[in-house]
Amino acid sequence: MKISVIGGGPGGLYFSILAKKANPEFQIDVYERNKADDAFGFGVVFSDETLSEFLSRDPKSYELIRSRFAYWDDLDIARDGQKIRITGNGFCGCSRKTLLQLLQQRCREEGVVLHFEHAVEDLAAFKDSDVIVASDGINSLFRDKQATDFGTTSSIQKNKFVWMGSTRPLDAFTYFFRNTPYGPIVAHTYQYEEGKSTWIFETSPETWEKAGLVTEDEEGTIQKLSELFKEELDGHGLISNRSHWRNFPIITNTVWHKDNIVLLGDAKATAHYSIGSGTKLAMECAIALADAITTHPKDIPQAFQMYEQSRRKRVEMIQHAAKVSLEWFEDMDRHIQQDFLPFAFGVMTRSKKVTLENLAIRDASFTDAVLKDFNKSIGNAETKTPPAFTPYQLRQMQLQNRIVMAPMEQYAAQDGLVSDWHLVHYGSRATGGVGLILTESVAVSEEGKITLGCPLISSQQQIDSWKKITDFIHQNSKSKIGIQLGHSGRRGAVKRPWEGHDEPIETPWKLLAPSAIPYNSKMPVPKEMDRQDMENVITQFRNAAKNAELAGFDMIELQANHGYLLASFLSPLTNNRKDEYGGTVTNRLKFPLEVFKAVRENFDKNRPISVRISAIDWANGGITPEDVLEIAKAFQQAGADCIDVSSGYTVSHQKPAYGRMYQTPFSDAVRNSTGIPVITAGTIQDIDQINTIILNRRADLVALGRPLLLDPGFVRNAQAYEQYPAGDIPKAYEAGISHLYPYKLSERKAVEGMKKALKPESHKNS
Repeated sequence: MKISVIGGGPGGLYFSILAKKANPEFQIDVYERNKADDAFGFGVVFSDETLSEFLSRDPKSYELIRSRFAYWDDLDIARDGQKIRITGNGFCGCSRKTLLQLLQQRCREEGVVLHFEHAVEDLAAFKDSDVIVASDGINSLFRDKQATDFGTTSSIQKNKFVWMGSTRPLDAFTYFFRNTPYGPIVAHTYQYEEGKSTWIFETSPETWEKAGLVTEDEEGTIQKLSELFKEELDGHGLISNRSHWRNFPIITNTVWHKDNIVLLGDAKATAHYSIGSGTKLAMECAIALADAITTHPKDIPQAFQMYEQSRRKRVEMIQHAAKVSLEWFEDMDRHIQQDFLPFAFGVMTRSKKVTLENLAIRDASFTDAVLKDFNKSIGNAETKTPPAFTPYQLRQMQLQNRIVMAPMEQYAAQDGLVSDWHLVHYGSRATGGVGLILTESVAVSEEGKITLGCPLISSQQQIDSWKKITDFIHQNSKSKIGIQLGHSGRRGAVKRPWEGHDEPIETPWKLLAPSAIPYNSKMPVPKEMDRQDMENVITQFRNAAKNAELAGFDMIELQANHGYLLASFLSPLTNNRKDEYGGTVTNRLKFPLEVFKAVRENFDKNRPISVRISAIDWANGGITPEDVLEIAKAFQQAGADCIDVSSGYTVSHQKPAYGRMYQTPFSDAVRNSTGIPVITAGTIQDIDQINTIILNRRADLVALGRPLLLDPGFVRNAQAYEQYPAGDIPKAYEAGISHLYPYKLSERKAVEGMKKALKPESHKNS
């Protein structure tokens, strides 16, 4: 078999070594446009996990790399002279130039033919090749020539970065954050060989411009950064090597191969440097490609399929984590305002892959300090109390913990009346220890219902049926209960989900909306509201607020999310009005604010009101991050005590990006830009995630939806897992403590033991 590798970077070279080693009869040629000793950049980073993989695949190249790398187990976070060290990380740095030389040496030893200063412009020269590996980097010529076939997408991120070096020795991977007169700048730094370290400087475009930095002015960049990071450089200078300021491109391909061409390395997918080296990703993919071709040498299409199947999910996971991480750095101006310890914890947990428990296994002294600092900041004498089980107050409502039951539709009401189903549903979560229960959306009128099974709070009978539930909760638990008041708008009069998702009932009632735009092709066109319609709806919300107080609710949440009536005023996708209620976000806010003010004026001033909003529509032309902050500030100024941050469902053609804790960046933005307390939700599944979210200040309260549907004892299990002595367990249930707490403790120890056992062995030179 004849294999031609275009691009002599680490990925292409390592693939060639492994493929030739496994198949000596293969003819493998590598074509590199640069000289053998050309190397742009400074150092690359590998984890212990990656080094273990290298050892198992090619011990000779592993030993060559190991003989030249700089190893560290520690990570330092420094900001304006403050510094903290987190141990137990296990990474190594290696000179990129040295790595290329070592891999070139191994290629020659295995019989791979290397061609340097050989620019390839046309694949016609390789028409006799069985396989062409396009490993020619971010600006891959051959990928771009067939971008449609590969399904290539590239998005340029906003932050500016420059890759430099220094002679400053470092004994740990270090993030140096610096508040400069122009704005925050961070240096991602690590030593890669004796007397040499990599320094990647990153900042926002606004700070970059204010500092007077210029893309290709290496001398000016060195002068400016050396002055700003004088303390961090400690008398050492910066070194440039074609060190031009750039913006990071996120590159993806829906298909990794076409005919006999296969993509590898940055040509295939990029991963932001803030979570590790693109070199690491390229070499790990090189292993998979070599394995696939070795397994199916006579069926190349099958080999390529095997390569994709084995790596695509992993690559996409890494890219997702990298994107979350780079977005954290894009919002660095906001995060850097936090106190130092929560800021450092936020740095460590920014990609959502690392949590409080992960860090505690690595370095308990760090997590103990973070927990102590958090509890001290809220005046809690018990310094090790898990954040989820600390109290929280909104107006005069005191919550015993920060776990919230999110609004979850039950579709079980009869003629707007809640029943024993709802009593058991809400009551069991209350006795189960949830801090705050938020009801499903309760319609303020018949035409405001989503389905025929939605509850109301309009009549005395409906008030009394709700009061039966609130009385039970207050008499038998320490939980608080809030009612979500809403109006379905254009999304009303639909079947229950199990009868037909977003399908209209046979005889739908008249729908109202800011504009005459149906939710989907099956739904009727709603009436564009006139002023009389608005007055009617305001009156309905006003009356519902009064009734909520009579029914004994501790709190009201105003539903302004998921494309329902108030939300549809807020989004430009659903509001195209030409009057004072449409156009700018200020105008789009007017009617929702009128409704909010009516609710606030007619509900006990000592009881809080939250507003649930959609922070993103997951569709082009939708609500912007700037809109969201203006919306949150407007409700805050009108008297809202809390913003419950959700997302999506504004339009039926949405394309959401789900993932664990996927809505926390939105709640983070609202909380830390406006100062208003926030509730977050969205694929939050365990107590570790809840504690992590609260500790890194992405939210004040954490709402669970689906996890509480099938597990009303979620909080009790979490308390036992944390060995937290709950003081609100009903007397009749206290006997269960002697069983559940030891069981959960042993379960936790088993999980932690497994994590420690799976931790890769250190590759530090003895």
